[in-house]
Amino acid sequence: MNPIYDAALSLGRLLALLTARLGLPLKNSKLRKFAEGQRHILRNIQERFGEKGEKPVIWIHAASLGEYGVARPVIRHLAEKGQHRIVLTFFSPTGYEALKDRHDGIDCVFYLPLDTRRNARAFLDIIQPDKAVFIISEYWLNYLEQLRMRSIPTFLISAVITRRAPFFRWYGAPYRKALRTYRTITVLNEESRSNLESLGFTGAAVTGDPLFDNVAAAAATPYSNPLIERFTASADGRVFIAGSTSDINDTILATTLANRNPDIKFLIVPHEISPEVISSITLRLDGKAVRYSECAPDQDFKDTQTLIVDFVGALAYLYRYARWAYVGGGFTPLLHNVIEATVYGLPVSFGPMIERKTVPGELISLGLGQVVRTPEDIIGWFRPLKDDTELLSSIRTSATAYTAGKCGAAGTIAELLGQ
Repeated sequence: MNPIYDAALSLGRLLALLTARLGLPLKNSKLRKFAEGQRHILRNIQERFGEKGEKPVIWIHAASLGEYGVARPVIRHLAEKGQHRIVLTFFSPTGYEALKDRHDGIDCVFYLPLDTRRNARAFLDIIQPDKAVFIISEYWLNYLEQLRMRSIPTFLISAVITRRAPFFRWYGAPYRKALRTYRTITVLNEESRSNLESLGFTGAAVTGDPLFDNVAAAAATPYSNPLIERFTASADGRVFIAGSTSDINDTILATTLANRNPDIKFLIVPHEISPEVISSITLRLDGKAVRYSECAPDQDFKDTQTLIVDFVGALAYLYRYARWAYVGGGFTPLLHNVIEATVYGLPVSFGPMIERKTVPGELISLGLGQVVRTPEDIIGWFRPLKDDTELLSSIRTSATAYTAGKCGAAGTIAELLGQ
């Protein structure tokens, strides 16, 4: 194991424990929740997990809610068979907080203890997984080493392996060694399979993306929000949604587009709902904006242009209320889920960092999506879409057909894990 890596994780664990124990003030609420979650974490897992029992344990790790969207339909297939005890871990408070109290088909939900040697050994000693599953790009070196030493079948699903992955970097030797842990890596394209083969890994399979199964299930699920329906009714369907806006670049694009189109209603759904984030959005808007949490049940939205949705967990359902979409995160390597908008037939725009995803490029080639870098870009993209009902209808037909044709990977992967 790389001693620098191990020392850095050990230091991170120490800082988290000190932050929680001393009650140090943190401006970032996610960091505060993360620090609290790491306090007494192994003892808490032991108490809540109890004894292993007779059913084999499948441990599934997702970094946050985005990765859980990939895992969810796979978990659904596994849970329907009822042959396994399913343990789900998150690294991010966003995922853990959303799932800790409601998790159909999952037996236990925990924070993942930081990836130190001690934590990895102790965690695996407690849950004794028969199989381990990581989602998209989780390369926790100590956990992988322990899984390999214990000969526990380990899988990485829905991965995209580019030449920018850590395996190809100057520091990549520990990561290349970690590849030996995986029995199978399911990838989203042939390029990823080829890149893995160039590293000597031959257990890659192109299976498709379970995220399509997840968003299709969400789109087919009945959902009603009377307040948002009241807001969209005042717009006669002319609603633009900016989902998972994550940084100042997303905020500038969404608010500029709103300011240039005062006749269009906007739903803005920030990824983080802290007062600072909400204030940043509100201050950049020319038209009247209200927060969802401050609305009365009979709120009059006649003069309101923008509704800021300050609750989490419903974005996959809210896209159904819109006609056009922007998806945030694309100015970082963590572009959020564009399929959630596409499944409803919406034309979608997003920031430029799309290398880690396959879908954005496919949407661009089909004329269903567009990279936007500047306010002028998003205004130019939106202009021909604003009033061309024939074009919007054509996009809706193509987008829904595209997503329908991509479903089915979750069942294939669940069968692979259940063998």
